[in-house]
Amino acid sequence: MIKDNFVLEINTKNIINNYNFFKNLNKNLIVAPTIKANAYGMGSKKIFSLLKKNKCKHFFVATLEEGISLKNKNKKISIYVLNGIQNYNLILFKKNNLIPIINTKTELNKIIRNNIDFGLHVDTGINRLGINYKELPEIIYKNEKINILISHLASADEKSSKFNNIQRKRFLNTITKFKNKKIIFSLSNSNGSVLSRNYLFNMIRPGIALYGGNNKNQYLNKKLKNVILLKGKIIQIKTINKGEFIGYNQTYKTSKKIEIAIIGVGYADGVPRFLSNKGKVYFKKSIFNIIGRISMDSFTIDISKSKYNLKEGDYVDLINKSFGIEKFADSCQTISNEVITSIGSRVKRIYV
Repeated sequence: MIKDNFVLEINTKNIINNYNFFKNLNKNLIVAPTIKANAYGMGSKKIFSLLKKNKCKHFFVATLEEGISLKNKNKKISIYVLNGIQNYNLILFKKNNLIPIINTKTELNKIIRNNIDFGLHVDTGINRLGINYKELPEIIYKNEKINILISHLASADEKSSKFNNIQRKRFLNTITKFKNKKIIFSLSNSNGSVLSRNYLFNMIRPGIALYGGNNKNQYLNKKLKNVILLKGKIIQIKTINKGEFIGYNQTYKTSKKIEIAIIGVGYADGVPRFLSNKGKVYFKKSIFNIIGRISMDSFTIDISKSKYNLKEGDYVDLINKSFGIEKFADSCQTISNEVITSIGSRVKRIYV
């Protein structure tokens, strides 16, 4: 059996634990997981199936292609496409049981003419997708085909930000104008969901938190469980003499004779070059430094002080329960969303 160089273990029980945490925030709250970008790198088809089995009936993707790939045949399952209809054939939405989220007046006019169920994105201040809350046409307030109204918080990860409440009030003022009582209203993502109950409305749209990330939110950090274990395989061990260089461009020079291990993964797999000469990996209770430049397909660690008899074929951890995705993201000076969505297609996904 071939042992993959890079393995991403995904704990499905912990994903369900995190999903249920959001379900329990409020009675009758709709939790609609965001499974765009291949479910944040976790595998959208697998996560879609997993959550469906746990009675989840609402999902968000970014593109039409992502929605089609899920092959949803159940009309009781709603999949919303955030990037709208663009110039796509509207038949594709009907045929694949997908609900477009409308972002422009041009899209709105087209969707109304074609009498198709849709959602509407109202921009309350993030100034990305959506129609400005001040510019919604009067015709929309009595439309019977709109079944969901969403907006998006710009600073949900900053609990003290006054802009959160400004957006909430704008959204609240907007929804009071709608006459269709069946409409679902949704403002919050993962972090917005725990600002207060005032941000929940009918539906929330957790993304990164389902997969164990918390964007440094201490409350979520206590409530959520780690989902991923990311590990790379040792493909060679060798001894390097004093005064030798490791890797590209001679960025690391040995000050003494050392033993090194080459890990068979690199930036093509999602290990940031930023970790060159900075990052660390883990084996049981030992920590090893990354030395030299991270290459496309490999990087090097110093195992001179290892108390274990490491050998080729052993795995070392980059992300584990003790050193989770938030700590890894910090070490890369980025956010956990970027870390896990950057994990490459060569990485073997294993669901446990």
